[in-house]
Amino acid sequence: MSTTGPHRLPSLTGLRFWAALLVVLYHLSRKAGELPLLSPLAWYGRSGVTFFFVLSGFVLAWTYGASPAPAAVFGRRRFARIWPLHVLTTALSLGADAAIGAVLPVAAALWSLALVHPWALPTVYGGNAASWSLGAEAWFYLLFPPLLRLLAPRRRGWLPLAALCAVLGPLLWAAGPLLPADPAVRGWLLDYLPLTRTPQFALGVVTGLAVRHGVLPRAGFPRPGLLPAAAAVVLWHLLLVPWHAAVPDALWYGPYSASQLVPAPLFAALLAAAARRDAAGTAPRLLAGRTAVRLGEWSYAWYLVHEIGIRCWLAVQGRPAPGAATLGVWLLLAGGSLAAAGVLYRWVERPCERLLRGAPRGRDTAAPLPPRGVRVVRQRRRGATGDQPSVEPSRLT
Repeated sequence: MSTTGPHRLPSLTGLRFWAALLVVLYHLSRKAGELPLLSPLAWYGRSGVTFFFVLSGFVLAWTYGASPAPAAVFGRRRFARIWPLHVLTTALSLGADAAIGAVLPVAAALWSLALVHPWALPTVYGGNAASWSLGAEAWFYLLFPPLLRLLAPRRRGWLPLAALCAVLGPLLWAAGPLLPADPAVRGWLLDYLPLTRTPQFALGVVTGLAVRHGVLPRAGFPRPGLLPAAAAVVLWHLLLVPWHAAVPDALWYGPYSASQLVPAPLFAALLAAAARRDAAGTAPRLLAGRTAVRLGEWSYAWYLVHEIGIRCWLAVQGRPAPGAATLGVWLLLAGGSLAAAGVLYRWVERPCERLLRGAPRGRDTAAPLPPRGVRVVRQRRRGATGDQPSVEPSRLT
């Protein structure tokens, strides 16, 4: 897929890789063993899921804000995007469980095929633990068409709604003492229940609409640059390190749920800054280069398969010794699962998506306008259509 052209958002595709990497490092740290420096920073890497929920709303608003697709067409496209690889990796996960002698979550897997598994605590992980967020994404896809119809003609309400969505996350986290004392129930309500994550998606939608139509500068709001926005995200994760040392995760005011519910506004600012750089043709190669975009395209498959590899390794080999052995296992599992993700993207994800979408590649997505007030740099490339957005609605969790 070409990543050049006036309406492309390659930086957002590149950011997908970094968010997926954060999730992978989180699982490696907690399951395969810790490494100095990296593990403290990645200990709450599930915040990458929050990033993907905000990204999903942003990209859908950017893509469909000017020419909404009929609900049935939109639903078919989203189904084609997430379901085939979800089914395959669920089967791989169940096969791995059978091979290592683990209990097979058959009932949860059946619920996950309908993408409703995170709505109940017993089935939240489905047949593949990473797939819980796909159930939340399916809920967001149901909400998006009516939400877009409601918001598109009411620009004056965008900023108040964005502010409401931004504060709902911290308010939900602060409501911890009012929730059941059982950590499992409280964790499900705060971290997995799709309703709890809906403000993150809605914030992405409103931010995408506002950036696309240039609402923020006209309303007198500052437009943070890409570097300050990225620095704010990094500083947030640095803050979690001493917070973790001071407060156990079992306490409601610990950083575990806060790491997922609080930073959505930081992620929205980062996406807005990256999209403006893309529209202006000044995106950094670290995010928008060919390698960065390719890795971002693999990120959905990487997210779905990496935990399966970790689980199988631990069942057969156990946890490695600290130090060099742990580093070696990290490199092997992260690199191996990334390579597998590349194969799945090339031979499963994209062919199945094109087949189920029922339209020629690059001809069934609305072409968004660039945000107002941004000078568009047109780039020409042989064989590129130049009229479709390259970034795809988030399929990650």
